[in-house]
Amino acid sequence: MILTAEMMAAETRPVTIRWPADQDSALTSVECFSGGGGLALGVAQAGYRHLLLVESNPAACRTLRANHAVYPHETGTDGWPLHEGDAEHIDWSAYLGRVDLLAAGAPCQPFSWGGSRRGHDDERNLFPEVFRALRQMRPRAFVVENVEALTRTAFAPYLQYVLAQLRTPTLRLKRDEDWREHKGRLDRVRIARRDPAEVYVVWCAVINAADYGLPQIRHRIFIVGFRLDLDIAWDWPKLSHSRDALLWAQLNGEYWREHELPPRPPATPKRWPRLVKRIEQGEPPTMRRWRTLRDAILGLPEPADGKECPDIHNHVGIPGARLYVGHTGSQLDWPAKTIKAGVHGSPGGEHILVHSDGSYRYLTVRECARLQGFPDSYRFEGARTVMMRQLGNAVPVPLARLMTAEIADRLRGQARPGHRDA
Repeated sequence: MILTAEMMAAETRPVTIRWPADQDSALTSVECFSGGGGLALGVAQAGYRHLLLVESNPAACRTLRANHAVYPHETGTDGWPLHEGDAEHIDWSAYLGRVDLLAAGAPCQPFSWGGSRRGHDDERNLFPEVFRALRQMRPRAFVVENVEALTRTAFAPYLQYVLAQLRTPTLRLKRDEDWREHKGRLDRVRIARRDPAEVYVVWCAVINAADYGLPQIRHRIFIVGFRLDLDIAWDWPKLSHSRDALLWAQLNGEYWREHELPPRPPATPKRWPRLVKRIEQGEPPTMRRWRTLRDAILGLPEPADGKECPDIHNHVGIPGARLYVGHTGSQLDWPAKTIKAGVHGSPGGEHILVHSDGSYRYLTVRECARLQGFPDSYRFEGARTVMMRQLGNAVPVPLARLMTAEIADRLRGQARPGHRDA
């Protein structure tokens, strides 16, 4: 990406800021690209006080505002301080010295298999805005989430550039400089000669949400960084759930008894006969089992087509579900396929529930929200297509809470940065 004069000017564009009255009582956070609020809700549940959320999509902003009154202890008495507009219009330097955590889920479409796959050349690539926010605010830590496709051969060089720029955000892209040229300069920088308060130690990993208790197979990149001057080490949270434990529970009948169902073969054993045999002959797994689609929708009534379910937001049946080659739906007794930012077309099969008798239907918005870890009281706004886009782009709430709570544990006990006068 080339840094234009307009982007350079954005460095000093102001935005009105409203500070929470009790900003010193908790760790503070600022979030770019909040979408429907998965990352924001998880960060709030982890104990952070949002200083600012930024989101440009009007429907997503309506969703964020619709939930202010539902979570007063997590959103503040006046709700989350939300800026509806583009991130490039914000002067992040107003937050210098005030922010413990920068959270960002940069739009994934430039790198997603379901998107354009134009990568760094896509105008929706907003990683440069993450770099700018980091450079101007210098938070103590950051967390960034994006699609696994960034690790693929076509995008891996750009991922390495992203990591290099996150390490030294103050070494900015020059006017008319290509990102590849910039990466060359970043690779040559000597960290020991730079101010440690301007340098970050960075970790990157692909995380499967199912391994942390989400009832969904969802592989995403997480990038975590801490300022070098804090001298903080990081280890990814230990895996808590496993595929083998689910197969074990289904093979020995524990899973079926839990759901008060007659015993039946495991949900997905035919492709893995050796795996099933090994599990049958081995020791019981020590981790908890993967959670399934059946676990996730337990207690929800069967949806009626075209009718909102009383007392349950966003639980409306949609007619016309169909399966086709490559899109075979989500089996009820296995973690769901990845919730994607779409309704029909390419992601259609992934948003279909397949019952044990072979019948199938579309998942409702509420069921997809459960797969993403949103509580039933969290309400989504907009048409179904719009709500599904919010859900598909969201960071699962429990995973956001887990990751940022681990970051909070590292930050607590460290000296808070000095606060400037308001």
